[in-house]
Amino acid sequence: MTGQNTSSAVMQQRAEPRKSLDDFPTPPWATRALLEFLDSMGFMPGGVAREPAANRGHMVRPLSEFFDRVEASDVHDYGAGYPVQDYLFGPDPDPVDWTITNPPFRLAEEFIGRALRTSREGCAFILRSAFLEGVGRHQRLFSQRPPAFVLQFSERVVMHKGRLSKDGSTATAYCWIVWLHERWHLSGTTELFWVPQCRARLERGEDYPAEAPVSAHQEALAL
Repeated sequence: MTGQNTSSAVMQQRAEPRKSLDDFPTPPWATRALLEFLDSMGFMPGGVAREPAANRGHMVRPLSEFFDRVEASDVHDYGAGYPVQDYLFGPDPDPVDWTITNPPFRLAEEFIGRALRTSREGCAFILRSAFLEGVGRHQRLFSQRPPAFVLQFSERVVMHKGRLSKDGSTATAYCWIVWLHERWHLSGTTELFWVPQCRARLERGEDYPAEAPVSAHQEALAL
């Protein structure tokens, strides 16, 4: 018998060319879930956030609901008007209160390292939950600088290649990984939380551009 292998172990794999822009926009409700958690932990709204992989601004908008100012940029011009900057090139940027982004998966460790050096309060990254695995990553990152929180989504966060859409499904699990500045993270341990079902409550109609329904091929490209 032939056919597609639909096991989650296979379907969660993603092979992007090394020069790929890793263009998978983040649904705004997923960012609001992080901000709601930070608020519940006593981190007050306000201050300055940086979004260095801003894409078309789908994360910038909910961040602007929480922070006084959001410094947004991307290595590619997606037409949203943000400065074109390579976050990993050159000297570290000036510190901000928070760095929050959906980084290119293959460059996530480099993004995290720079954000840790340039974030006064903390930094948060939405990543495939599989990012938590790996002996090398544990040795290089997690054992040296454990995150304060891992926020595992209990419902799936659908990210389509090249577009934001309300429709579709995915076999990939996502989580927020949150580091706090060392002065706030005195225990040095990592706490695991589940993000309860919240999409229906946090989603807004204006979050999504008017578009045609997702085709079967486009849904297959969802993470």
